[in-house]
Amino acid sequence: MEFDCWVGCLVNSYSFANEVDKHVGQRIRQRREALKISQGRLGRHLGVTFSQIQKYEKGSNRVGAGRLYQISTFLGVTPNFFFEGLGNSEIDLVDPASRPSGVGPDELKNLTDAFARVGDKHTRASIVALVKSLMTDLDNQAMRHN
Repeated sequence: MEFDCWVGCLVNSYSFANEVDKHVGQRIRQRREALKISQGRLGRHLGVTFSQIQKYEKGSNRVGAGRLYQISTFLGVTPNFFFEGLGNSEIDLVDPASRPSGVGPDELKNLTDAFARVGDKHTRASIVALVKSLMTDLDNQAMRHN
């Protein structure tokens, strides 16, 4: 598995997606309740039933990007408000089988945290290129020894 995939695409497991849906739903509910808006009122604004809002808030139905944008506009926040607080718990939710062999969750979390703190996109691209070149070198060495 390529470095930029397993660092940048940690959301490929179903369990993680489900946890994100639940988190987004909880954040929708928190904001709605803080504004004292009923599920029915939010539903009417969106053109859906209050029971659909319940499903969004429980995380049993996924909120699409367009719908999330509508909700954020109505509730007076940006769409990324709903993702705040996710932190790096996704590291523990990734299926160990999809993790590169020999890489533990703590190592992966530390690497991901450090990589995320690199502010310059060109520097991040250079880091990815470096790791890819190291992988290529290791692959070439392994092929020579076989």
